[in-house]
Amino acid sequence: MSESFEEPVPAYPAPASTYRVQLTPDFGFAQVAELAPYLRDLGVSHVYLSPLLQANPESRHGYDVTDHSRIRAEFGGIKGLRALSATLAEHGIGIVADLVPNHMTIPVPESGNAQLWSVLKDGQASPYASWFDIDWAGGKLNMPVLGGDDDPMADGDVLRYHDHEFPLPDTHYRLVDWREGPGYRRFFDVSSLIGLRVEDPEVFDATHAVMLSLIDEGIVHGLRIDHPDGLAEPRGYLSRLRAASGVWTVVEKILIGSEQLPEDWDCDGTSGYEVLNRITGLFVDPAGKERLVELFVMHTGMPTDYATVVQESKAEVLGLFFTSEIDRLHAVVGSDREALVELLAAMPVYRAYVVPGEPVPEVSVRIVETAGQLAADRLPEGAPVAEVVNTVLYGPAEAVTRFQQTCGPVMAKGVEDTALYRWYPLACLNEVGGEPDRFGESVGDFHTFCLEMSSGTMTTLSTHDTKRSEDVRARLAVLSELPGEWAAAVGEWSSKVSFDPVLDYLAWQNLMAAWPISQDRLFDYLFKAAREAKTSISWVTPDPAYEAGIRDFVTRAVGECGASIAEFADRIEPYARSNSLGQKLVQFMLPGVPDLYWGNEITDFSLVDPDNRRPVDFDLRRRMLAGAGGVSVAAAAAGGGAAADGPSWDGAKAAGLSWDAGKTGDLSWDEAKLMVTTQALNLRRRLDPAAPYIPLEADEHAIAFARGDRAVAVATRLPVGLERRGGWGSSTLTLPHGRWRDLLSGAEHTGRIPLAHLLSIHPVALLERD
Repeated sequence: MSESFEEPVPAYPAPASTYRVQLTPDFGFAQVAELAPYLRDLGVSHVYLSPLLQANPESRHGYDVTDHSRIRAEFGGIKGLRALSATLAEHGIGIVADLVPNHMTIPVPESGNAQLWSVLKDGQASPYASWFDIDWAGGKLNMPVLGGDDDPMADGDVLRYHDHEFPLPDTHYRLVDWREGPGYRRFFDVSSLIGLRVEDPEVFDATHAVMLSLIDEGIVHGLRIDHPDGLAEPRGYLSRLRAASGVWTVVEKILIGSEQLPEDWDCDGTSGYEVLNRITGLFVDPAGKERLVELFVMHTGMPTDYATVVQESKAEVLGLFFTSEIDRLHAVVGSDREALVELLAAMPVYRAYVVPGEPVPEVSVRIVETAGQLAADRLPEGAPVAEVVNTVLYGPAEAVTRFQQTCGPVMAKGVEDTALYRWYPLACLNEVGGEPDRFGESVGDFHTFCLEMSSGTMTTLSTHDTKRSEDVRARLAVLSELPGEWAAAVGEWSSKVSFDPVLDYLAWQNLMAAWPISQDRLFDYLFKAAREAKTSISWVTPDPAYEAGIRDFVTRAVGECGASIAEFADRIEPYARSNSLGQKLVQFMLPGVPDLYWGNEITDFSLVDPDNRRPVDFDLRRRMLAGAGGVSVAAAAAGGGAAADGPSWDGAKAAGLSWDAGKTGDLSWDEAKLMVTTQALNLRRRLDPAAPYIPLEADEHAIAFARGDRAVAVATRLPVGLERRGGWGSSTLTLPHGRWRDLLSGAEHTGRIPLAHLLSIHPVALLERD
C-alpha cells in the first residue's frame, strides 16, 4: 500500500470546532439530536461521535467492532443516524466520526463475529482468512480462553467452554490458557481484539464501505482514525483513505517530546495530545520540580530518575505480556532474541516509520540506531545489537513491518499503562504522550511550537483516554507553585492514613484534585491504578487482601481527612480556576480545530476511564446556557458580550478592583468556564481558520497572542507567583492597531493597556477587533 494517490478536492472543509460525544446503549442518536439547539448556541460546528459501527451490544465505548456492515443497532441504526444528521444540519452542525481500522473484537460467544467464525471453521480456506493478521505457523490458530479445571464440551456442531463457543470439528484452532499469547496480532495486550489487515485492498474496501457511504451521503463530514501505529503501513492507509473519502481527517498519533507527525501522511493532523501536554506545561512552574520530586521519592521510595522507571517498566511488560509477539517477531528477524527485546525496550517513541523497499528516512535511522546504542549498553559486550538494528531497518519486509507494529504496544503498556502510574511527582504531567520529568513550558517555547501548528490539526484538553480531566490538572498544576504547602498537607494526611507507599501519594494527589469525589469512584480509580502500576497487583495477578486494603484506605482517607482535603482544595481554588480558564482559552484560540470533550464546557473533575465516560448532566448545562439565574450566555454570545435580557458578563460591581487570581466578576467557576467556552467557540466560527498565530510580548505571568487582525487572547499563568509579587504592577500589553472589545468583560481597549486593567475582572481576556 505504498502507492501514491492523486489528492482529491476535499468534500468538506475542516470543522471550526468539535464536540466529542460518547455514545452508549442508553445515550444514542436520538439523545444527541436533542442537544442540537444547545450545541448550536454553545458555538460548536461539528459533533464528534465515538465509533458508530456495530460493536458488542453492551459496549460503553464502541472500539470492539463486531460487524463493519452495520451502524450500531443500540444507538438507533442507520435510520437513527440519518435522523440525527438531518436534525444537526438544521442547526448548522456537521458530524465527525471515530473510525477503528486496526482491529475487530473477538466477542463472547465468538459466533458474534461472522468473519472470525468463518476463519475458525474453515481456516485458511475461509474467504475471510486475509482479514486477520494470524500466525498459522503451527497449523492452527491459538485462542487463549482456558482457565481453571473445566473442560470444553461438545454440543452438536459447537464446542462450548463457559460462555465461549467454537465450531466443530476443531481443525483450524487450538484452545489455550487465557494467559498465553494468542496466535494473532492483537490491540496492545488485549487478546479479545484481533488485528485487521487493512493493507489488503479487499479488506480495506469491506471494512470501510459503510463509512465511505456515509460520507458520500453527506452524513459524515470528517474522520478521526484510531491507533494508526497498529497498521502495517500507516502512510499507505491514509493515502488510500483520503483518495476514497476526501474529508478532513486527523489521527490518534501520540507524539513524544519534539517528535513530528510524518510529513508524508495524507491527513490534517493529530487528535491533539501533544498540544494538551504543551498547554499543561504552560501553567506548571518549573521552580517546583526539585521539591516535588524529593517529596515524591520520600513518600514512595521510587527512583529520582524517570528514565530508569521507563526502562524497567518496558522490560517488565515485554516479559509479562508480549512473549508471543516477540516469538513471532524473532522468527522473522532472526539473530539474538535478547538483543531484540532490549531494542524494543529502548525505543523512545511509538514507531519509527520505515516502509520496506524504500529508502529509510534519516530520522528513523537515528531513532533506531540510538535505541540500539542504549540496548547495547545494557547487554553483555559483543551482543549482536547492530545486526538486529540493521534487520529491522533494512531487512525482510515482514521483519521491518512487524517490528514497527510491536513498538507501539510496548510503549503503550510500558509507559502509558505502567511507568506513568509509578512515577508521578506532579500527576498533571502524567498524560498520554506526556513527559512527567519535564516541568513547565516557557512562553517562548510555547510560541515557537504554536507558530508551526497546522490549521487543520485537532487540539484538546480532555478526551475519553486522558488520565485525568483538564480541571483536575488545573488544580494539580497549582502544586508546582505551592510545594511547601502541599508537603505539609500531604504529610498531615499521611500521618493519619496509610496503606501502600507507592500508591498512597498518587491517591492524595487525585483525591484532592478531584474533590469532592465519592468513595466508590476513588476506589475504582485506585484499584485500576494499582493494577496498571503492577507493583503489588496486576490485571493478571489479583489479590483480594490488597483490594480490601485499598477499600479500607479510601474509607479512612475520605472519613478522617475529607474536611482537611476540602479545605485545601478550597484554598487553592482561585489559582486552579485561573489555570482552568487560561488553558481553556488558549486551547480554543490556538491554530487548529479545538475539540471539547462532552461536559467540559463547565467544570469536570473526572479521572481515567471509565470515570471520564460517566453520563453528563445536560439539563444543568442547558439551563446555564439559557440563563437560569439571570445570565443568558447564549444571548451574550450572540450579542458579542452583554445578554439581551440579563446583566452583562462584565460584572460591573467588580470593575476597578485590584488583581485577584480567581476573580471572575460575579460568576461561579462553572459560569465563567461556560462563558469562556461559548464566547471563544462563537468567535472561532467568525475567524478565518488560516489566521496566523502572532505572539504578543507580555508579562512573564501572561500568555498573549493574536490570530491575524481579528482576535487576541490573553491568559494569566502561574497565578500564585503573580499574587506573591503583588499583582501586575506596571506591566502592560500593546494591542495590535484598532479598537478591541473584550467579549468576556464587555470593556473596550486600544493601544497600550495595563494588564491590571485588562485582567481586573477575569484572569483571561478574549478581544475581538471592532
